[in-house]
Amino acid sequence: MLLPAPTTAAEAATARLAASALARDGAAADLLAWFDELRSRSYTEVEQIPLDELTGWSTDPASGNIVHDSGRFFVVEGLDVHVPGGPVPRWRQPIINQPETGVLGILVKEFDGVPHLLMQAKVEPGNCNGLQLSPTVQATRSNYTGAHRGRGVPYLEHFTDPAAGAVLADVRQSEQGAWFHQKRNRNMVVEARGEVPVLDGFRWFTLGQVHQLLAADDLVNMDTRTVLSCLPFTGRGVRRAVGSGGDWFRDALLRSCVADEGSRHPDEEVLSWITRARSATDVQTRRIPLAEVDGWRRVDGRIRHDSGRFFDVMGVRVRARGREVDSWTQPMIEAPGPGVVALVVRRIGGVLHALMHGRVEPGFVDVVELAPTVQCKPENYSVLTPAARPPFLDLVLAAAPEDVRFDAVHSEEGGRFYHTRNRYLVVEVPPERELEHPDFRWLTLDQLAGLLRHSHYLNVQARSLVACLHSLICAPAAPTPEVSP
Repeated sequence: MLLPAPTTAAEAATARLAASALARDGAAADLLAWFDELRSRSYTEVEQIPLDELTGWSTDPASGNIVHDSGRFFVVEGLDVHVPGGPVPRWRQPIINQPETGVLGILVKEFDGVPHLLMQAKVEPGNCNGLQLSPTVQATRSNYTGAHRGRGVPYLEHFTDPAAGAVLADVRQSEQGAWFHQKRNRNMVVEARGEVPVLDGFRWFTLGQVHQLLAADDLVNMDTRTVLSCLPFTGRGVRRAVGSGGDWFRDALLRSCVADEGSRHPDEEVLSWITRARSATDVQTRRIPLAEVDGWRRVDGRIRHDSGRFFDVMGVRVRARGREVDSWTQPMIEAPGPGVVALVVRRIGGVLHALMHGRVEPGFVDVVELAPTVQCKPENYSVLTPAARPPFLDLVLAAAPEDVRFDAVHSEEGGRFYHTRNRYLVVEVPPERELEHPDFRWLTLDQLAGLLRHSHYLNVQARSLVACLHSLICAPAAPTPEVSP
């Protein structure tokens, strides 16, 4: 269907982004060659060390909290959680308290009529493979205010003082609510005005090239994925630029981008459901000294749960070239073995809908955020009650290969989490499969985009999967079977 030309600035902006998303050639080969060249003249060494050997960090003798000598960066402390009526009504755990708001920003500039994104090849100590594709700016407030006494953050000025009319996205979003206490980062996309020198370790990519790289394991880091999800990449501008879907899945995905194509639940109903869940869910959290977190203890230089499951708090020593600081030590969270983060999707009236979970995590600012259909590490549930097993986990694990529309292993934030990875999946179920549950709702991509214009509606795992869904919009069409449902 040919849609009319863009009539608003918003439609024109999304049409420009769609043109960039359609430009996909050469991403993987170019990126790998670029990474190889950077590795040939740089290094990063990460060594696991006992927590007692951290330099510049200490364990407070009274509280047991792990704190930096400057009082900046973050604190590893304890959290007491009480969820009356929940599958696990009470527990205590270590958690990272980092109250400052950082900046995650991607700079955009048009070349030959096509917007390009300035991306950074960045090593984080927790990355399992060294270099990953990062935003233009990825910095905590402690970093960009110089608490580390290192070099300045390149391109930061574009985000702290953007030109009028240059901001394409600017919203504070949450981080992992299971491991951070009320952590937020400012997610920004800013269009550059004037010339932008390209520094060593940075390179321009089209949106389509970055989307193409999302299909590869451990190449596009978590901070890039969350910023990409906040792009204004739905609406008639996208539908008009892309045209017809080419196969029924992509056509349903394109229709999901346009509000008047229809949705299972109206926006007002979705907002009321979220507000009701936040109001009715009693989650009581209390920060406590790390020394009072029962069920966890120091073993072999790290903090570990008595069951050996969930996660560890461990230490690393880092030596690197090309970072703001050449060497440092720090505590990190390690959750070994990939978890499962999956979005179940279904065509309703020919429009693709995603089954979103109203999920409680102890570190959320506002009790409940929308999460993927499944978000867990399955082996952790062997020590919990059967009632705690996530709904729809078995459906996802048993999905037939032809029903899996996206499948890649992605790293979580490498600045705080050590070799922590999840398998990200999009699994399609037949249109007649209802899958009703009071804690879940079917939402379109346009509805998710509307929520992403505001803070604390989609968690970081859901935002990663929104970016993955965006990457499928302009992907080559799959072969069409003889009979379509």
